[in-house]
Amino acid sequence: MTSKRKVVDARQDEKGNISHVQLERNKNYTPVGTAINMAKRDELTNAHSVSRRDGKEYLRTNPDKKANNNLDEMAES
Repeated sequence: MTSKRKVVDARQDEKGNISHVQLERNKNYTPVGTAINMAKRDELTNAHSVSRRDGKEYLRTNPDKKANNNLDEMAES
């Protein structure tokens, strides 16, 4: 059994889309596609996968009324 991980930071690409996330205990950033798959397998504590109507998937942090832990906010700081 794999222990769940927490997303602690994020990076944007040149278009402003989240491209990578950093997981706790990692120095390197993980591609967002890998993190989406981890979320689908319930391996992340604070994020989940969302599918848009057009079928594109993205990663979203779980709602908690805090803005500073949203992926866009993490990527800007």
